[in-house]
Amino acid sequence: MIRKHFIGGVLAAALIAAPAASISAKEDAAKPAFGDFGFDTSGMNRAVRPGDDFYAYASGAWDARTQIPADQSRWGAFPELAEQAVKDTREVIEAAAKNPHAAGPEKQVGDMYASFMDEAGIEAKGTGVLKADLARIAAIRDASDVSATAAWFSRSVYTLTGRKQVQAPIRIGVSPDDKNPDAYAVNINQGDLGLPDRDYYLDGSNKAYAAALAAYRTHVARTLALIGTPDAEARAADVVGLETAMAKAFWSREQKRDVEAIYNPVATADLARRFPGFDWARFLSEVKLGSRPQVIVGEPTAIAALAQLVQTTPVATWRAYYTYSLLNARAQVLPKAFVDEDQALQKALTGVDVAPPRWHRAVWFVSPRWLDDIGGLGEAVGQLYTARYFPPEAKVKINALVANLLAAMKPRIEKLTWMAPETKIKAEQKLAAFRVKVGYPDHWIDYSPVRIARDDAYGNLVRTNEFAFDRVARHAGDPTDRSEWHMTPQTVNAYANPNWVEVVFPAAILRPPFFDPRADDAVNYGAIGAVIGHEISHHFDDQGAKYDATGRLATWWTPEDTSRFKALTAKVVAQYSAYEPLPGVHIKGGNTLGENMADLAGINMAYDAYHLSLKGKPAPVIDGFTADQRLFLGFAQVWRTKTRDAALLKGLASDEHSPGNWRVYVVRNLDPWYGAFGVKPGEKFYLAPADRVRVW
Repeated sequence: MIRKHFIGGVLAAALIAAPAASISAKEDAAKPAFGDFGFDTSGMNRAVRPGDDFYAYASGAWDARTQIPADQSRWGAFPELAEQAVKDTREVIEAAAKNPHAAGPEKQVGDMYASFMDEAGIEAKGTGVLKADLARIAAIRDASDVSATAAWFSRSVYTLTGRKQVQAPIRIGVSPDDKNPDAYAVNINQGDLGLPDRDYYLDGSNKAYAAALAAYRTHVARTLALIGTPDAEARAADVVGLETAMAKAFWSREQKRDVEAIYNPVATADLARRFPGFDWARFLSEVKLGSRPQVIVGEPTAIAALAQLVQTTPVATWRAYYTYSLLNARAQVLPKAFVDEDQALQKALTGVDVAPPRWHRAVWFVSPRWLDDIGGLGEAVGQLYTARYFPPEAKVKINALVANLLAAMKPRIEKLTWMAPETKIKAEQKLAAFRVKVGYPDHWIDYSPVRIARDDAYGNLVRTNEFAFDRVARHAGDPTDRSEWHMTPQTVNAYANPNWVEVVFPAAILRPPFFDPRADDAVNYGAIGAVIGHEISHHFDDQGAKYDATGRLATWWTPEDTSRFKALTAKVVAQYSAYEPLPGVHIKGGNTLGENMADLAGINMAYDAYHLSLKGKPAPVIDGFTADQRLFLGFAQVWRTKTRDAALLKGLASDEHSPGNWRVYVVRNLDPWYGAFGVKPGEKFYLAPADRVRVW
């Protein structure tokens, strides 16, 4: 399967003194979106020494004056830009909805949006739209029916949250084969839980997890009660008990990071013998994949245990579980009582007690982030969005920046002390095979087969989900199309796709503060340059080492390379595990290792690429800041983040990324940061040269 890595007083004069050649930001130039040169200096707290707290130095005043919006769990550069992208997307979608002459994709987009905005119509239909689906669940009689229902959920019942979640014990999908990336394979994996991570069910010593679990049980009972379920509280207890048993079987996020461990080819004919208790024939037949001779099983011990749960758990419990899962997944297209109950759970998990406005939720309904197994009309919206918000000149400038980053990567590979000479040759071959996708795809998805009705939000959700699944599933066994994207252009994010040796940067992230054509180059390199370098590096880290220059799962490092790399990354694990964002709750250094390493590589690459871009010319000093200072400040600016405690706890449990404001501290491993800001021994974040992690 595709493994996609993603990316929400006065300082002592000696530390920032500018040489005599200093110049001022040019007043006659087009003004950047932030400050005079692309960085918001008003957000700094210059009373803090950079070596004591670089985040506070760069963003302390911003942090002090910023309030998290009532309908947000966090706020900062990432979520603020994401919010702007949603507003921009709203403009193009609402224009489509109001256009009486709209046709084709534009009409589909407008009609789907209008169906979600028709709150009165949704209230009038009530729970009648659920009748057929609830009847199907009520008809479950045995383990075979439970198995078929899991496949139905994989095809149709995704949680409408912008992330790919199938709340079923086992899920199925189709994506490029890790060991043959030129063909699509069928993948079978453990499903998703109702709470963010298995720790919420299993770590009884954590009072916050225990409180969330209790709130979840209450939420399940209230949700079931909305459709008149008898003994809703008892059924909720059954559901939570079942999910707890599933959590015990599930692999941890750290285990799933091992791409070799989750690649287990199994002949379809052997599934029943290897994983008894589950009706594999019905499961595969339900999604028309029964003819495939082989599947890739992701977590074999978990799948075996889950198959047994299907056999041993009372059918009544499965009916209650699937009923709740259905209501949870489709709450947003049901009457207000379901929306309110869904928000009650979000408050318990994130601290947000105000739901986003309806138009905001309507945008995500029509335009989800992911394309490979999430519904909506993402690329149809993308056509409208990029036509208005992504000018061709932006693509030209960002491509030049990417070229410098790739050029900077080669000498870094050549200088590595932990990588064997023969491995470096393979690394350079992989670098030469690299592909960068910027802005939007060359070819758009054709949604014309999907029926979109202006008065049927529930049906539109079902039909677009099924279309998204079927569009990919019908290609099982076929050659892959490497021109495809897996993220919409209007999404503020980026990803690395090891199967196709590529990094992908949607149009929406290529805007301030990440990228501003009017900003100083040093700031752009520190911001988007570090993000792009982050994604590139994923192809060369301990997981990228398992995919060769063709994108095939094949280790190209020597055992000695791996051993030396692990010794270095153990320092990264220890460094981040020492950080304590909440009292008594530390960052999981092992779980976040891949992203922390990518941050380290990304800022190193960005630094080299910027100086490469100067072509030997001296870097200017602008408004008293040297180029190196501006680069590191640009990096810090994109990680300005404030998060509610509940959401922070959720992220520490379930996110492979460190909290945004803590990602800034990776700079303490770079020698140029010390020189740029005069960081001295005795300051809080000072590391002796021997203790700085030097991987890239």
